Amino acid sequence: MKPLIHGATYFARLHEELTALHAGDRVWFTDWRGDADEQLLADGPSIGDLLADLARAGVEVRGLVWRSHGKRVSSPMSGRSNELLGRQINDAGGEVLLDQRVRLFGSHHQKFFVIRHRDDPSRDIAFVGGLDLGHSRRDDADHAGDPQALTMDARYGKRPPWHDATLELRGPVVADLLSVFAERWNDPDPLDRRTPYRMLLQRLAHMPRRPKPLPDAAPPPPPAGPHAVQLLRTYGVKHPPFPFAPAGERSIARAYSKAFARARSLIYIEDQYLWSTEVAAALAGALERNPELNVIAVVPRYPDSDGPLAGPSSRIGQLRAIGMLRRVAPDRVGVFDLENSAGTPIYVHAKICIVDDTWFTSGSSNFNRRSWTTDSELTCAVLDTTSQNLEPAGTETGHDTSRLLARNLRLQLWAEHLGLDQNDPQLHDPATGLELWNSAADSLDHWHESGRRAPRPSARVRHHTPEPVPPIQRLWALPLSRLVLDPDGRPRQLRGTSQF
Repeated sequence: MKPLIHGATYFARLHEELTALHAGDRVWFTDWRGDADEQLLADGPSIGDLLADLARAGVEVRGLVWRSHGKRVSSPMSGRSNELLGRQINDAGGEVLLDQRVRLFGSHHQKFFVIRHRDDPSRDIAFVGGLDLGHSRRDDADHAGDPQALTMDARYGKRPPWHDATLELRGPVVADLLSVFAERWNDPDPLDRRTPYRMLLQRLAHMPRRPKPLPDAAPPPPPAGPHAVQLLRTYGVKHPPFPFAPAGERSIARAYSKAFARARSLIYIEDQYLWSTEVAAALAGALERNPELNVIAVVPRYPDSDGPLAGPSSRIGQLRAIGMLRRVAPDRVGVFDLENSAGTPIYVHAKICIVDDTWFTSGSSNFNRRSWTTDSELTCAVLDTTSQNLEPAGTETGHDTSRLLARNLRLQLWAEHLGLDQNDPQLHDPATGLELWNSAADSLDHWHESGRRAPRPSARVRHHTPEPVPPIQRLWALPLSRLVLDPDGRPRQLRGTSQF
């Protein structure tokens, strides 16, 4: 088990594992957006070329990617990219399918790679996280952006800085991920969902209506470490239903609700959105129950598309969520955004949550109602079972801190964002973290306000202050936010409740 922070780190590991494969090995993956020409290394092959070469060499390559919209009706984050990636791999002998078997207006948002070695199961590996195989993702700790960039809000520049993460996994969880893939693959609902438009697109992309059968499952790999990993999922209610989730699945939402209820000192979140009253209510309830609890959240400074329609609809949900948290605990909630050394905002696409340095999550699911109820999502919850009877986080005696995975992940992220060394004692106690973050953000905000004449502070964090939504815009922005951007995919009897 190893967290991989930044797209460049993940892509380098993925390249290393894929180039070591031989005929008879197996690669299964899912994705939301894949760009065939996205390079895994600065001077290396594109993901499309590499997977196509593997398919020609006898590696079994299978993939499920969301049936993204055509360019004329797409957002800046979609397009025909998935179709082109699938066609390149399929022409080489693989089988990558456009999958539209989702709830109406939902999407398949799961992002994982599973690599199995025919002759050595101990080498089997998987990657699960928030990173797509797409443009803009290959950024690193300096956050200068991916040279192959998407067009986003102009304030992110021509090469938007991008913060993201994924998990590298070994052991029996690899077989569990293959089961997740197989469940989706074997859904008897046609891939094109029977609409004439989708059927036409499927034919033009040379895609079948149904996948070919999968081979027999291989035995799970041997145990590989001390960490307990739970796969959490979201599936919206659809018709016809998923055979494996006839009433949908909302184990992601339930796990977060349970973890928040048990939080003692710190809930740390990195997320692309952080909106919806249901998510905010779960956090607010934890703050109300425990007066010692602090919440720190890191989000993008601006929506990826902050236009006249999408912008107010995106901001209003976040404003309502932040307002709810601050009304409950105004001095125990900190919401921040990031910028690189040049002052360009960093787009936070990571989906990470760390609770009390003992439990953490990483995956595809955002902190919004859509991800908790509607879209297909996959998130890993991780617990280091070697650390359960040790001293509280922040103490430095009597145990091997190298095995405290959640704590070390927090230290790595905080050191980068706050401009500190990972061994700096200021980072060690999560209970005092909010004071440290507020101080760092105050310093950088003051530096900007005073004309940037003094040396720039080393931290990258600023207080997050979303642009307000005027009353006249609220009349349409709130319904658009609740019905389109952040829909409720729960069964009807659960809607309007706090139950998942």
